[in-house]
Amino acid sequence: MKALWAPWRMEYILSDQKDGDCIFCPGNDRSQDEVRLILHVGSLTAVLMNRFPYINGHLLVAPVRHLSDLTHLSEEETLDILDTVRRAIRVLKKVVNPEGFNVGLNLGKAAGAGMEEHIHFHIVPRWNGDTNFMTVFGEVRVIPEHIEETYGRLLPHFGELKLNSGGK
Repeated sequence: MKALWAPWRMEYILSDQKDGDCIFCPGNDRSQDEVRLILHVGSLTAVLMNRFPYINGHLLVAPVRHLSDLTHLSEEETLDILDTVRRAIRVLKKVVNPEGFNVGLNLGKAAGAGMEEHIHFHIVPRWNGDTNFMTVFGEVRVIPEHIEETYGRLLPHFGELKLNSGGK
């Protein structure tokens, strides 16, 4: 029998046991944005990279307020989060050139929410043939680019996002 090693997976498995800080709450200190993989923080919505991505460029878009349900968003937050999802897709099209996207929101643990305390949208770029036997049989994902490299390629475009949205 052959072994497929995925040592990054242990960090994910143990992540539930970490302190109570919410990964989606950006706070006011921007000095840790790169370490936390935060690409954009507006007045109502934040964009960060998924530390355990399905594929390169897997982004998460969340309201700045710590909310557990879509129905708790204000009308302004609802519009801003969807606009931010739309803008993030534009950035991904420009930088990683995907052939499609999966965009979704998991509400509640039964629906697959890994972090149900703070709602967030997933934006997953897709390419034809990007799922292979490694994921299907080995429960291992092959990510062809280091996450810090992808972050560096995306970050300048999210600076433009801030300028184009009036700082929101």
